[in-house]
Amino acid sequence: MASKEGILIPAIDRYVNEILPARDPVLAEMERLAKRENIPIIGPACMRLLSLMVQVSGAKRIFEMGSAIGYSAVWLARAAGRGAKIYYTDSDPKNLSRARDYLRRAGIAGRVEMLLGDALVSFRRTPGTFDMIFIDVEKHQYPAALRLALPRLRHGGLLAVDNILWSGRVAHKAKAGDKNTRTIQQFNRSVYANKELFPVIVPLRDGVVICRKR
Repeated sequence: MASKEGILIPAIDRYVNEILPARDPVLAEMERLAKRENIPIIGPACMRLLSLMVQVSGAKRIFEMGSAIGYSAVWLARAAGRGAKIYYTDSDPKNLSRARDYLRRAGIAGRVEMLLGDALVSFRRTPGTFDMIFIDVEKHQYPAALRLALPRLRHGGLLAVDNILWSGRVAHKAKAGDKNTRTIQQFNRSVYANKELFPVIVPLRDGVVICRKR
């Protein structure tokens, strides 16, 4: 479903994905494109979880740090409903162009503001607080993304971060030179040590952590 394999037992991973309801034509096309061109997307199982969290929390103002072709933006905009504001970020003009077309076809383009450029820079330039922040940028950016996100997340708001189990590599000592694994390991420890957050790691696909700001 994305460029990175899941960390579940293969038979369980297949079952979790096969039992999912079929996606509409727009999402299904995005999933095929992601698979064909090796574009990382979070996938439908994780997005159903994040969509549920949006619906339960009533999140309306959501910032995505890293959006690629807009797959998660479609899910989040639909889950948040009318009056929502989703901030899409990506540094690739081709990705933004594709995402804009998919959002239009999904009928939710009016809920999404498209920001071209580095996600962290775009975040700094966007004023206000947020009900939910979703981090899915380059792994070496995770610590900086957290430092930026936390003061701007409202109390009771949600923080979600993808690829938190990193194909299971986080469970072992990082090899020499493997900065990404070491960064994610340190990031996970810092999230659980943060007194402002109540985090839960969910071992779907490549792992996602969902935190509520106290």
